[in-house]
Amino acid sequence: MKTYLRRQIEKASSPIQAGNITREYLQARILEQLQFQGGMISLAFQGGTALRFLYDLPRFSEILDFTLERQKGNFNLKKILEKIQREFEKETYQVSLKINTKKVVNSAFIRFPGLPFEFGLSQHRNQVLAIKLEVDTQPPAGAGLETTIVRRHVALQLQHHDQPTLFAGKIHALLQRNYVKGRDIFDLFWYLSNRNWPEPNLDLLNNALKQTDWQGDKLTTDTWRGVVREKVSELSWENVVDDVAPFLEKEAEIQLLTKKNLLSLLD
Repeated sequence: MKTYLRRQIEKASSPIQAGNITREYLQARILEQLQFQGGMISLAFQGGTALRFLYDLPRFSEILDFTLERQKGNFNLKKILEKIQREFEKETYQVSLKINTKKVVNSAFIRFPGLPFEFGLSQHRNQVLAIKLEVDTQPPAGAGLETTIVRRHVALQLQHHDQPTLFAGKIHALLQRNYVKGRDIFDLFWYLSNRNWPEPNLDLLNNALKQTDWQGDKLTTDTWRGVVREKVSELSWENVVDDVAPFLEKEAEIQLLTKKNLLSLLD
């Protein structure tokens, strides 16, 4: 499998894209192992990486985001990741784990020390490439679930949030995040420019906002765009662009990501 990864890296148009491709390949292999270890029975895939794998979002993503939807009492993130670690080690990868299951959102870093140097992505022999994974163990009620078979480097059968729920999750992140994340804005632009994408799951969105101490009114079909518009209007666009630019598949797309264009879509 390392031979396959080398071939993919050789196709990259820049060192940044080579790093993105490497990360995405490892994400796919981790998803594959989650599937083999039975983790996807309990988990629902969500967030930007889910959009990338399921709907070809034209940007790379850093984090594997999940919600724990089933078998909550039997789910053990540490055991699953230790099994995944052993499978990678069989293929001569060096792997270490950093896991925190003490918070509601379990988090883990699957670390590959020396991998960037091995594949010519870094001149530093000890450079680490890490894949972050997060699991919300107490997700808000109201999510719609689907299962889809896709191929991205490997064949995957993924349980995931449906389209309205994915959209609602992105709006929640945009409204409640206490810092500017340009990738949220790019994803919102992508959602809104797809006229066939359904409206957000407002039940899930309002439950999520309540769970994170939202101070505003309950969002409705008539009001959510205005609330999002107000949030977008306040953002520093330079920070938005700087954050998302390194993750885009096509550099030219950044030219369309303007505040004026996004506000027009929201209208």
